[in-house]
Amino acid sequence: MTAPRPAAPLDEELIRLAGLHGVATSYRPSPDRTVTASVAAVTRALAALGVDASTPQSARAALAARERELAERLLPPTVVVWGDGGGDGTGSAVLAGLPEGTRIEVETEQGEVRASLDGLPAGVHALTAVAPDGRTARAHLVVAPPRLPTPAGRSYGLLVQLYSLLSQRSWGMGDLGDLAELTAWAGRALGAGFVQVNPLHAAVPGAPTDPSPYRPSSRRFPDPVHLRVEDVPEFGHVDAPERVRALRERAARLREAVLDKGALIDRDAVWELKREAMELVADVPLGPGRRAAYCDFLAEQGEALEDHATWCALAEVHGSDWHAWPAALRDPRSAETARARSELMERVDFHSRLAWLTDAQLTAAQRSAREAGMPLGVVHDLAVGVHPGGADAWAQQEYFAAGMSVGAPPDAFNARGQDWGLPPWRPDRLADSGYAPFRRLLRALFRYAGALRIDHVMGLFRLWWVPQGEPPTEGTYVRYDAEAMLAVLVLEASRAGSVVIGEDLGTVEPGVREALRERGVLGTSVLWFERAWEGDGRPLPPESWRADCLATATTHDLPSTAARLTGEHVELRDRLGLLTRPVEEERAEAAADTAEWLDALARLGLLQGAGGGGDTSSEEAEVQAVHRFLLSTPARMIGVWLPDGVGDRRPQNLPGTWDQYPNWRLPVADAEGRPMTLEQLAASPRLHALMEVLRG
Repeated sequence: MTAPRPAAPLDEELIRLAGLHGVATSYRPSPDRTVTASVAAVTRALAALGVDASTPQSARAALAARERELAERLLPPTVVVWGDGGGDGTGSAVLAGLPEGTRIEVETEQGEVRASLDGLPAGVHALTAVAPDGRTARAHLVVAPPRLPTPAGRSYGLLVQLYSLLSQRSWGMGDLGDLAELTAWAGRALGAGFVQVNPLHAAVPGAPTDPSPYRPSSRRFPDPVHLRVEDVPEFGHVDAPERVRALRERAARLREAVLDKGALIDRDAVWELKREAMELVADVPLGPGRRAAYCDFLAEQGEALEDHATWCALAEVHGSDWHAWPAALRDPRSAETARARSELMERVDFHSRLAWLTDAQLTAAQRSAREAGMPLGVVHDLAVGVHPGGADAWAQQEYFAAGMSVGAPPDAFNARGQDWGLPPWRPDRLADSGYAPFRRLLRALFRYAGALRIDHVMGLFRLWWVPQGEPPTEGTYVRYDAEAMLAVLVLEASRAGSVVIGEDLGTVEPGVREALRERGVLGTSVLWFERAWEGDGRPLPPESWRADCLATATTHDLPSTAARLTGEHVELRDRLGLLTRPVEEERAEAAADTAEWLDALARLGLLQGAGGGGDTSSEEAEVQAVHRFLLSTPARMIGVWLPDGVGDRRPQNLPGTWDQYPNWRLPVADAEGRPMTLEQLAASPRLHALMEVLRG
């Protein structure tokens, strides 16, 4: 790891220049502490935004140019108006700052021309301002509802990593057929209002493929590895019975290896099988109606799908990191890329059809949920970024900050900070485009999402940029136009009639949660973290919890509730050598934390039927008590981690590990570690008893 550079003072001109481009020169990890960013971090962040500050002279020239640009500018690239045009937002301030006599004109999405901002329909319109001196400026005008509607009534639901949910029909990992079955059962038999899943974005192919769903190739298009092959209509017409039988037999062996023989979920083996099956399907002609539907999908998705499918086809030939491709193919708009697309048109069509088929099954899963009575249905998850070598980073190069990676600064939990290996969007390019990439991404996800969880929602406000080749300590925050990002989010969610949940755990900048709440974006509250931090530090009483949130006992990155109650999460980290303190200290602290919560549950009369001695019945009663506590809060949504319903001890992901632990590859299992199928889960007395707590 590169050693941190000695801190050099930031001169006043560099500080002013950075501020004008949204680059922070310091941050506050706590109210009583300020950390100054290094000159190198600031200058490299500015360079990624196209600003040369490498010398005092270049910084001075860039500062003068920026100040002159802002002084002469009539309009910023994107203007926001909340409500019907008469509400708050940057629009009012922008108009007030225009020279007297300036004429404005708005061309709406519908092609109507208006002479004011009053009464505009929601949408992204074109705003033109003409000053008396002849200067003309154009901007994108985002008109969004003031806030998203509050979800009607309270609801509870299940949280699950889809790959971990195998049924007797799965081909080695959970799929969209399993998701449809789960939503239909949970809605009808359990009264659940939603099922939340992990990101189903398209992964970067490879051997092995990165199993993390949070580092995808594309966030806009889903991964066909989640297809239920038998539900593809053309599969029933494949004229190769021996090959189909062989595929089914191999799929059964994969499934049995995971469920009966202790094997890990092998995503690559699953995709190899499904790819072979879909190659057979591709030879089956589409019927007239299906062909028309496919053509509609191609037309609707346009260049974005063509780019995605082209990347997939090129990756089959040149590898899955476009930086290593022949130079001409690294440009998606080059003549050589167009020629390669034409030569690979059969493969481009294959990957386009996979996107269409997966989209259709995602839509079917949401339809199944709503038909089962779920008010929300499937809650999809939006990862914070994409893999630098993947399809989105290739197709949208102009929108990503070259040489930068998203991460987190050092904090009490990670003294070295974090580098997530995800290139950040450039805020200036987003604003210049009217946030077109963000709008298109949201629109694609809301096609089949009853609600959308946004991972690290604080990224709408600012992100920690780490220069490539440097440790996370050498990063700095870069700010985004949060009002514009929120306006686009509220606009697209309201158009889809969807709920938005922000993952706002950990260190959150002051004012962020308030801004999200003002616009109707729900937060995320995890029981073990909810304490009176500004008071005595004791467990926060239920009546003090916020209402506008999804309340849960745990997440995919945290120990299961059973593991936390028994202290097994400490033993796991000890076995893997992950503890930074003596195990005795960790055990004592974990036990004290758990005891404090159990005492709070007991005082509230929520521990019903819990005995002593750490027996299973006591543990099960304590898990139920935890969820009674969640029910006693005003939280609008209550999520049950599905593995908690059957006593699973193992986390799906153990942060800080790579190959020491099988992250993202474990099936849901019972308290003894025996994998459970969807059919067994549906018949589990323990799961039913837990859900009855919430139904009550």
